Amino acid sequence: MENLSLLPSGVLLFLLLSVTASVAAPTAESVYTSFLQCLTNYTKSQDHVSDIVFAQTNSSFSSVLQAYIRNARFNTTSTPKPLLVVTPLEEPHVQGAVICSKSIGIQLKIRSGGHDFEGISYVSDQPFIILDMFQFRNITVDVQNEIAVVQAGATLGEVYYRIWEKSKVHGFPAGVCPTVGVGGHLSGGGYGNMLRKHGLSVDHVIDAKIVDVKGRILDKKGMGEDLFWAIRGGGGASFGVILSYTIKLVPVPEVVTVYRVAKSLDKNESATEFVLQWQQVAPDTDDRLFMRLLLQPVSSKVVKGQKTIRATVVALFLGGADEVVKLMGKEFPTLGLSKQNCTEMNWIDSVLWWANFDNTTKPDALLDRNVNSASFLKRKSDYVQKPISKEGLEGIWKKMVELGKTGFVFNPYGGKMSEVSSDATPFPHRAGNLFKIQYSVNWDEPGVELENNFTRQARMLYSYMTPFVSSNPRSAYLNYRDLDIGTNSFGNNSYKEGAVYGVKYFNDNFDRLVKIKSAVDPENFFRNEQSIPTHTGLDTGASKSGASKLSHFSLYWKLMAKVGGLLILELLI
Repeated sequence: MENLSLLPSGVLLFLLLSVTASVAAPTAESVYTSFLQCLTNYTKSQDHVSDIVFAQTNSSFSSVLQAYIRNARFNTTSTPKPLLVVTPLEEPHVQGAVICSKSIGIQLKIRSGGHDFEGISYVSDQPFIILDMFQFRNITVDVQNEIAVVQAGATLGEVYYRIWEKSKVHGFPAGVCPTVGVGGHLSGGGYGNMLRKHGLSVDHVIDAKIVDVKGRILDKKGMGEDLFWAIRGGGGASFGVILSYTIKLVPVPEVVTVYRVAKSLDKNESATEFVLQWQQVAPDTDDRLFMRLLLQPVSSKVVKGQKTIRATVVALFLGGADEVVKLMGKEFPTLGLSKQNCTEMNWIDSVLWWANFDNTTKPDALLDRNVNSASFLKRKSDYVQKPISKEGLEGIWKKMVELGKTGFVFNPYGGKMSEVSSDATPFPHRAGNLFKIQYSVNWDEPGVELENNFTRQARMLYSYMTPFVSSNPRSAYLNYRDLDIGTNSFGNNSYKEGAVYGVKYFNDNFDRLVKIKSAVDPENFFRNEQSIPTHTGLDTGASKSGASKLSHFSLYWKLMAKVGGLLILELLI
C-alpha cells in the first residue's frame, strides 16, 4: 500500500474525491474542477492558477488553443479538442500540471511552439490536457562563457535575437524558421544552415532542466547521463517536460554570404546536370558552405499549360563573396555563380534573409511570434546515401510533374555531420548520408477532398522514391513527424508497434531509448502516437482505460480505508 500517511489531509480528501469522480467518464467540467483544485493545493497559491487553466467554456480557450497551431489541417471544427489548456508561468505550475493530470488519469500533451507537422502535441483521440509552454521564454546569454540558458517555450528567432544583442560574432546552429519552439526543436535533434560546420543543435546542448513523471525538477546531474542523452534527439515528450536547455554558442564571422540561384528544365538550363553536380558537391565542399536544394513542379514559361521542374539552390557561406564565387567556379561550374548573385551581410541579417524577410527588415522582427495564417500541409522525410543517377532524376521529374504539387527540399550533410558518431545522441543519421529529403506540399483551402488529394500526392512520391533512399531501415527524421510510418496504440504489442517507427527515426539507438524510457517512466504517462514505448508493453493509451479504472478503484478503496480508518479493507485489495 502507498504511504498515504505522508499526505496532508486536505490533499488526501481531494484525491479521494478525484478518484471517485474519475471512475466515471470524465467531463470537461469535472476535469477542470478537479485539476484546478489539485493545482491550487500543489502550488499553495490562489494567485495566477485560475488564470493559467483554460477550460472549453472559457472565452479565451479557442484563441489560446489556436495561437500555436501551425498546420491548418488540425484547426478545424472536427479536430479533437483538449479538455484544458494549461499555460504555466513558473516551474511549480509545470510540476503541478504533471502531478495533477496524472492524479486524475488524463493524458498530458506538451506543446512548445506548434511546428508539429502531425499535431501530436495538441491533438488526441483520448481525453487530454495541453501543457503549452509558450510563456516559458526567458533567454539568458553569457557571452564571456559562450553559453545561453534558453527556456523551452522560447522561439528560435528570440534565441538568435538575444545572442545578437550581446555579440555580433556568436550564433547558434538551429532552424531557419524563427517561430519554431526551442523545446521540440532541440529535443528532436534540431538542424539549420550551419549543420555542415557545427552539426546539430543538440550537439551543443551542455545541460538541461526537466520535470519528470514524479514532478521532480532535474538538471543534467540529477537526471543522469542516460536521460540527458535521451532528451538530446530522442524527443523530450516521451520522458518528461523540458523546462530549459543550456546551449554552447558557436563563432560566426563578421561577414557571411548568401545567394539564391534557380534553374529550370524547360529553359535549356540543364537542371538535371545541375542537380547531378549538386549531389557531388554539396555534401563534400567546404564545410562553411550549406547549399539547400529546392525542387518544385511549376508552370512552364516556355510551353503554356504544361508543368516543368524548377531547381533552386539557397545557400549560406560563412565567409566572403569572393571566396565562395571562386570555390563554386572550381567545384560547381553548372551553378554559374557570380558575385552579382551574392549578398554579403552579418550573420543576424542572414537569419532574416533565410526567413524570407526583405532586406530592410530589422532584427527585432525575429521577436514576432504571430503567423499571419497557417497553411494546410503534409511533410515526409528520407535519407539518400548514394547519388541518384541521371536516369533516376529524369524519372523523378516525370513523377513530380504527373502528381502536380509535391516538392522536395534536399539538405546536404557531410562536414561536421560525418564526424559525430551515430550513437553520440539519439539522432543517428550521420556519416554515410549524402543528404536528407523533405517531401513538402502546402495548400490554402480547407476540405477533406483537397486534403486527401494532396496527402496522397506526397505518399505516392514517397513510394516512388523507394529505390533511391536508405533501406533496412528506411530512415526518417523525428522533427519531420510523419504518422504514415507507424503509430502506437500502447496495448500488449506496444514495443513492436513502437519499433516500426522508432527504428526509422533512431536506427540502432531505439532500444537504448526504450530502456531509458522504461526506467524513468515505467507506467508510460508521457506518451503520444509516436512516443518511445516501455519494454514491458504495459497496457496504456487506448488500451489503458480498463487498467486505469481498476487502479483508480484500487486507490479509491485504499483512500477510503485511510480516511475512514477502515484499514481492514486493505486485505480485500
